[in-house]
Amino acid sequence: MENKVIVVCVTVGFLGILAAALAFTAEAKKIKGSQVQITALNTCTYPRSPALGLGLAASVSLMIAQMMINVAAGCICCERNRQPSNSRRTVALFSYVFSWFTFVIAFLLLLSGASLNDQHGEDGTYFGNYCYVLKSGVFAGGALLSLASVALGIVYYLTLSSGKKHEQCGTPSYPNHGIAMGQPQFPPPGAQQPVFVPEDTYNRQQYP
Repeated sequence: MENKVIVVCVTVGFLGILAAALAFTAEAKKIKGSQVQITALNTCTYPRSPALGLGLAASVSLMIAQMMINVAAGCICCERNRQPSNSRRTVALFSYVFSWFTFVIAFLLLLSGASLNDQHGEDGTYFGNYCYVLKSGVFAGGALLSLASVALGIVYYLTLSSGKKHEQCGTPSYPNHGIAMGQPQFPPPGAQQPVFVPEDTYNRQQYP
């Protein structure tokens, strides 16, 4: 495996794990219903939560990973000069489509979860013994989809990279292309020139 492929996969994998770790931490640190205080005026006062910064950091890490893997691999629709095998193209196309699908959902979950936890010091209306808080599983779902998006992106990148390498190895090489391989048309310098003798010379010597 080439050094470039290893560097890209390791970097993207690290960013994906980082995004998932930040999202799971945000899930644990998000505002819970027991932390919301209800005042005498029937309003909800929310505490400060680090889930906002964690969710934003996770979404940025995921976005960088997605951009990096797609820039390194390129778009499969633009590979017009190469004709990979049907199985390899199917795997690459499947990974490409579902990588973007999971990325979009994970990115939206992380951003929405972060924005809904930015309520420090705000007073919300108290409806029927209930103060609005973010539902459980939003950040966790974003974390799992982040891992899936990065994993599919790496599969997409490795599939295209292996296809390029396979085509390079399968291309016939012609080391003597453009070099004449026939016999020289002219004798080398210093070679003795052939001597032409008339046909009747031998007969004249035998029968004077």
